[in-house]
Amino acid sequence: MNVNSRYITLIVLFIGSILFASVAQSEAEIKTQSGDVARGQILFARYCTGCHGPEGGGDGYRFLRGPDPANLTSPSIKKKSDAALLKTIHEGKPNMPPWNTRLSEKESRDVLAYVRTLAK
Repeated sequence: MNVNSRYITLIVLFIGSILFASVAQSEAEIKTQSGDVARGQILFARYCTGCHGPEGGGDGYRFLRGPDPANLTSPSIKKKSDAALLKTIHEGKPNMPPWNTRLSEKESRDVLAYVRTLAK
């Protein structure tokens, strides 16, 4: 195999690995977006409205210390990735409990699907 053939082979392998990583990332995004909005709305009403409010505006219970509950209708929420929002749901934030012990992975995706309908 001459030098040119080696370079071509390396370039093809490099491009192939980039394409493979891109496809894998797209499949991961599709998986996180596959929640049930109707089920998510029920779960949101049960677990989230106390702090985030019935419409997700962050107008529920206010804490004496720390940040107020997030306004889930804000454009900044729309900009966040599904992975970042799922991490918040699972691990919590200051003044927000982690929900990974209460909600299953599927239920968390359902809540996320509903939250995505709130962002303007």
